[in-house]
Amino acid sequence: SANVKVELFRIFTRIWNSLSVNGESDQIQRDLPAEVRLGQITPLPRQAFLLSCLEGFSEEETAAILAVDIPTVRDLVDEAGRELAADMATDILIIEDEPLIAMDLEALVEGLGHNVTGVARTRTEAIKLADTKRPGLILADIQLADGSSGLDAVNDLLQTFEVPVIFITAYPERLLTGDRPEPTYLVTKPFQEQTVRAAISQALFFGSSRPVG
Repeated sequence: SANVKVELFRIFTRIWNSLSVNGESDQIQRDLPAEVRLGQITPLPRQAFLLSCLEGFSEEETAAILAVDIPTVRDLVDEAGRELAADMATDILIIEDEPLIAMDLEALVEGLGHNVTGVARTRTEAIKLADTKRPGLILADIQLADGSSGLDAVNDLLQTFEVPVIFITAYPERLLTGDRPEPTYLVTKPFQEQTVRAAISQALFFGSSRPVG
C-alpha cells in the first residue's frame, strides 16, 4: 500500500542520511548521466526532488518521508531547481497568449536562474522567436490568441531541433487523446508555481522531447 511505501522510504532515508559520505556534493556537471548529476545536488534538496518529482510522492508523503513540513518540501524542491539551474541555466521560450499568466511564468523562470528569450502569443510569433534565438526549453499553452495551436507551433519547432517541452494548458484532454504520443511534461491550469518549477527541473534534467503529432 501507499502507506507501507512511504514508511519504507522514510526508514531508508533516515539510514541514508546517517552516513556522512552521503552528505558530500560536488558541482553539477552537464555532461554526466542524469543519475550522476542527481547525486551532485546537495542531500536534502536532492531527496525532495527525487521523491516528489521522480518517485511521484505527493507533497504530504514527501514531507512524512523527510520528517519536515510541506512548506519545507516546497523550499527544498525549489532549491534543487536553483542548484540545477546554476549549472544548467538555459534560454526558455514561453508560448502563452494570456498576459498575466505569461508574466507569472516569466518571473518564475527567471527566479530559477533561467533566461526568457521571449513570449509568443501565436504560432507565427513562436516560430519567429525560435528562429531568432533557439531555446533550450519551451513552455507552451495550446489555445493561442489568434485561434492558432500551441501544439502545432511546438511540432513545427521540433521538426528542426530537439528541445524539452512543457505544455501548460486548461485543455489537457486535447493532448491526452490516445491518438498520438502523449507529452512527457503536462501541467494543468490553473497551475501551482511549485508544480511548474518541478516540471522545469525535470525537463532540463532528463532531456529533450520529440514531435507530439
